[in-house]
Amino acid sequence: MEETEMQLKVKKVTDKFTESMYILANEPSVALYRLQEHVRRSLPELAQHKADMQSWEEQSQGAIYTVEYACSAIKNMLDSSVYFESIDRLLKHAIAVKDRLNSAQGRSTAALQAPNPPASS
Repeated sequence: MEETEMQLKVKKVTDKFTESMYILANEPSVALYRLQEHVRRSLPELAQHKADMQSWEEQSQGAIYTVEYACSAIKNMLDSSVYFESIDRLLKHAIAVKDRLNSAQGRSTAALQAPNPPASS
C-alpha cells in the first residue's frame, strides 16, 4: 500500500505542478510579454513593407497621371482634327490662288514683252 500511496502523492504533486505551470504560462503578464516580443520582432519588417508600399503607390500615382495626361492629349488632338482640316483647305486654297496669280502675272509679262505691231501712218 505504501507504493500506491506514494504513486497517489506523486500524481497529486505532478498534477499540481502541471496546473501551476499552465497558470504561469497563460498569465496575462506573460501573454503581454509574448505579444511585446512578437511586435518587437515583426515591427521592422512591417515598417519596411509600409515604406515599400508607399513607394509603389507614389510610382503608381505617377504612372496614372502620365497615362491620364497622354489620354487627354490624344483626345485634344482628335478634337482639333476639325481645325487641321480647315487649315488644310485654306492652304490648298492659298496655293491655288498663288498659282492663278502666277499664271496671270506670267500672261501680263508676256503681253508686255510681245512686240508692238507697226503703227500705220
